[in-house]
Amino acid sequence: MAKYVAKRIGLMFVSFFIIMTICFVLVRLLPNPNVAVVGGMDKQVEAMREAWGYNKPIIVQYGIYLKKVLTEFNWGITTSLAPKYTSVVSIIAQKLPATLLVNLLSIVVSIPLGILFGIYAALKKNKWQDQVISVLIMLLISVPSYVYAFLVQYIFAFKLGWFPLVLKSGTDWLSPEMIHSAILPAMSLSFGTMAGLMRYTRAELTETLTSEYMLLARTKGLTGAQATTRHALRNAMVPILPMILGEIVGILGGSLVIESIFAVPGVGKLYTLSISVRDYDMFLAIAMFYVFIGLSASILTDISYGFIDPRIRMGGGKNNER
Repeated sequence: MAKYVAKRIGLMFVSFFIIMTICFVLVRLLPNPNVAVVGGMDKQVEAMREAWGYNKPIIVQYGIYLKKVLTEFNWGITTSLAPKYTSVVSIIAQKLPATLLVNLLSIVVSIPLGILFGIYAALKKNKWQDQVISVLIMLLISVPSYVYAFLVQYIFAFKLGWFPLVLKSGTDWLSPEMIHSAILPAMSLSFGTMAGLMRYTRAELTETLTSEYMLLARTKGLTGAQATTRHALRNAMVPILPMILGEIVGILGGSLVIESIFAVPGVGKLYTLSISVRDYDMFLAIAMFYVFIGLSASILTDISYGFIDPRIRMGGGKNNER
């Protein structure tokens, strides 16, 4: 297991390095807006470009960039977003709380409801309750999250006035006012995750309930509720829990569209702004942040199978079996 984990982590960093190399080359080939300004570049931008080797070949620029990232964790400075000429890492750190607040709320709502509705649909298989939940799953999966964003804004904010249209600005992200204003964007994000968990839980639990060991459990004298809670749910959760872990890690990524619709001052909105104003250092740093989150969620999901179920042995060795 340890060998498998080390191999997966090594492959993750190799993938990260390859993606970062491609992104860096493509970004540095783009025209720099600071070169074409009237009157020339200001001294601060010119000094920054000289320090980062913008006037040197791409391979030299990448070497300088890697050295600063690995030794100083310096991903560059912003040239177009306020405050100007500050570290992009510090700005991203300032935007993370808003992203975490919205996405954490969506996870808190979507995971319990998704699992509960999935369990209920499996227990009521082929009945009208199951049919209603199946239709609801198809609707929630098929409709994009930004459609739900407009709907909840119109119904709960514009018509009913229960929530503000956009996220309130402030520094105390755990205050009741901030949490109240974050409910609508969190609700918009939760529908897709909840539908995925409902469908996955229903499928896994339905298969488990029809297994032979469930019949054996009933013949030993267990009631239907006892057999379901002690055996069926326990085995059905093995493939579902890694999926939940991946969702929890993914909350750092946020949502580009939802954050723009609800004016959430998070990483997603900062990413779209960096593209529109051509702030390349900020764009590259956030892009790599998203890549790292995606790779981390994937590897955590795979590795967690072996820890959740001791019967699973990973690594592909001769003595390993599932």
